[in-house]
Amino acid sequence: MHKRIDWGVVPGPFYTPELGIGIGVAAVGFYRPDEEQQRAPISSLSLTGFVSSTGAFGVGYENNTFLRNDQWRFILSGDVSYRPLDYWGQGYAEGHHQRGKQSYNSRTLSFNPEILYRLQAHTYVGMGGALAYEKATGLQNKAAGSFFQHPVPLNELNTGVSLLFSYDTRDVTINPSKGQLLNLRYTDYLPELGGDNRLAIWDMQYNLYHAVNPTTLLAWDLYGRFAGGNVPWTMDGTLGDSHHLRGYYQGRYRDRNVVTTQIELRKKLSWRHGMVAWAGAGSMSPHPSEVLDGHWLPSVGIGYRFEIKKRMNLRLDYGVGQKSSGFYFQVGEAF
Repeated sequence: MHKRIDWGVVPGPFYTPELGIGIGVAAVGFYRPDEEQQRAPISSLSLTGFVSSTGAFGVGYENNTFLRNDQWRFILSGDVSYRPLDYWGQGYAEGHHQRGKQSYNSRTLSFNPEILYRLQAHTYVGMGGALAYEKATGLQNKAAGSFFQHPVPLNELNTGVSLLFSYDTRDVTINPSKGQLLNLRYTDYLPELGGDNRLAIWDMQYNLYHAVNPTTLLAWDLYGRFAGGNVPWTMDGTLGDSHHLRGYYQGRYRDRNVVTTQIELRKKLSWRHGMVAWAGAGSMSPHPSEVLDGHWLPSVGIGYRFEIKKRMNLRLDYGVGQKSSGFYFQVGEAF
């Protein structure tokens, strides 16, 4: 009897500037919805959970299903979390200085379904949905904190619909060794859908993968997020997470518009081991036309890779930013 899903479960430690020391667990499964359609990329389902020394905890999921020899792509992702965090305010100056720093407890929920249809070779279009909820409680430093210096609603629900475009020539979607990927996503958040605000967000990502030799890969990532309308603080773009600009406190540097870029050298060693090194930078601005003229924040780092399944790596990264650093433990590459 054929096993429908090939599962792997991996626990591991991490440290990030915002979560402190913690432990995460990832369960990753690979499957084919139709075993006769071998030309389609292999589908995957990942379930993750974490707890940390700050009292934070959360669960997340990501499902990528490829149907009818990749004629259709169905993507579903989301998470639920509780995190004690700090908020500095909007813009580089607020994040750079400590004067408005405010501690709070963040409760979040997100849900993002997408469906794409292949128009022609490597080219996909589709639609999606977006739900983002965040509530701030347990506020401290109320006299001088950023939430009170520039008052904002502390309970935000935003729901929208998305238009999607994807150009994908990668040989393997979960861990490419060659090819490129261009993803464009336009999301209209509307009060008519139950949300609190009317705003629009463009998300853009371009990845390029070039094999230097059979064991060495050069990967480049360019990412941008641009928002307009009534943009709440919960929907700002941020610099610093496990995928873009590793090494910064996630949420310290936030604004309506952000751009990041990074180049990563990936080296496969003996057996299942590997190493990476990267360098990158990011900038932000309240206006799209000024985002490239902002204060650029650097990011450099190294990482260890262990192949838990064929073409699927467990990664442990150490990123260093401007007076900030962090360890990241996850399944799958940063990009």
